[in-house]
Amino acid sequence: MFVGSLGCFCLLMWEVCFLCFVIQVLGRFNRARAARLTLPHFACQTPLFMPVGTQGTIKGLTTEQLEDIGAQIILGNTYHLALRPTSELLDELGGLHKFMNWPRALLTDSGGFQMVSLLHLADITEEGVTFQSPVDGKPMLLTPEESIQIQNRIGADIIMALDDVVKTTTTGPRVEEAMYRTIRWIDRCIEAHKRPTEQNLFGIVQGGLDPVLRDICVRGLVNRNLPGYAIGGLAGGESKDSFWRVVAQCTAALPEEKPRYVMGVGYPLDIVVCSALGADMYDCVYPTRTARFGTALVPEGVLKLKHKAMAEDTRPVDPTCDCMVCKNYTRAYIHCLVTKDAMGSQLLSYHNLYYMMKLSRNLHSSIIEGRFPEFVCNFLQQMFPKGDVPEWVCDAMEVAGIDISSCCTPFSSSQD
Repeated sequence: MFVGSLGCFCLLMWEVCFLCFVIQVLGRFNRARAARLTLPHFACQTPLFMPVGTQGTIKGLTTEQLEDIGAQIILGNTYHLALRPTSELLDELGGLHKFMNWPRALLTDSGGFQMVSLLHLADITEEGVTFQSPVDGKPMLLTPEESIQIQNRIGADIIMALDDVVKTTTTGPRVEEAMYRTIRWIDRCIEAHKRPTEQNLFGIVQGGLDPVLRDICVRGLVNRNLPGYAIGGLAGGESKDSFWRVVAQCTAALPEEKPRYVMGVGYPLDIVVCSALGADMYDCVYPTRTARFGTALVPEGVLKLKHKAMAEDTRPVDPTCDCMVCKNYTRAYIHCLVTKDAMGSQLLSYHNLYYMMKLSRNLHSSIIEGRFPEFVCNFLQQMFPKGDVPEWVCDAMEVAGIDISSCCTPFSSSQD
C-alpha cells in the first residue's frame, strides 16, 4: 500500500472473478476508484462513459471511428431492437456484435426506461409492461422474462434487469410500488437468464428520492449477489442536490467488488462528481444529441457553433483537443454546416464523444497516479473560472473527501 501526501490515496489491486467477467480495482482516492473490467468482448477501464446506440448505431459515426476515439462499451436498447430489426434476426445473424460490426463490449438496457419515455403508450401491471408499438401500433407485452430472453438473443456483454421505472419527481405510493416490484421482478429476470456464463445481469436500484426506499432496494438486490448494480431513476428533472445525495447513498451501500453504474448520466460535471462518489459507469444521449443541435463540449462547458460569432472564427472547436475534428476543421466551417448539413452533426458527434472518452481516461489515470484531487480542481477551475462552483458540487466533494476550496468562491449558492 502506498499512502500519498494527503494520507488518503491507496494504490492497491484486488481481483474478483465471476463466470464471464473479471473486475480489478487498481487504485482509489477515498470513494473514487479506477478499475479494469474484463468482459467477454473487451477489457475496459473505469470510470467509463458509454455512448448510446439505441438501434445498433451511433448516428453518423462508423464503428471504426468509435474504436479510434476509444469507446469501450456501446449501449443498445432492448425495446427498440426487439421492434426493429427484431431480436430473432439478430440471434440468427450471430448477435448484435456481428450485426453492427462492433468487436468491443455491448450493454443492453432492459426496456424499462420506455415506461417513462413512452408512458402514453404503456400500461404497467405486475405481469409486465404493455406498449403500443410506435412502428405499427400493435400491442407488445414486455415481461421480465421476455426482456431477458430478448437480451439473451441480442448477446450483449452486460444485460439489465427489467425494472419498474417512474419519473424521478414522482412522489407518494407509486414510488414504493415501483421499488418493491423491481425487487420482485429481479427474481424473474434471474430465473429467465439462460446465458449466465456469457452475459452479466445487472440489477437496478430504484426508490425515487426516498432514502429509506433506496436502502431497501439496495439490500434486496445485493442479497441476490448479481454481477453488477445500476442506480436508476435519476437525471429526470430532480434537483442536483437530490441527485448527488442518492448517488452517494447508493455507492456507499453497494458492494465494493462489483461495478456501479449510474444510468442516464452524461453531463461531464455530473460524471466527475459521481466518480468522486464511487461510481464506475455512465451512459447518455447528451453528447451526440447536443451535437446535432450544434453544441460542442469543451473544457469551459459548451460552445454554441450556431452562434453568428462563430461565422468567422478560424480556431479549432477546442484548441486543447487533439481529435480529428479539431485538427482539421475550424469553428467557421462547422458553423456553416450545423443544422444544415449532416456533416456538421457528424463532426460534432465525433468531437463530443472524443471529449467524453478523454474525460474517462483522465479520471482513470488521475486516480491511478494519485492526483485525483488535483484533476478535480483543474476541471472545476476550467469550467468555473470565476470560482462560482455550484453549492451542490461543493457539498458532494466534501462527502467525497476532496478539498476544492482553492477553486471555488465560499458560500456559492447556485444549484445548476
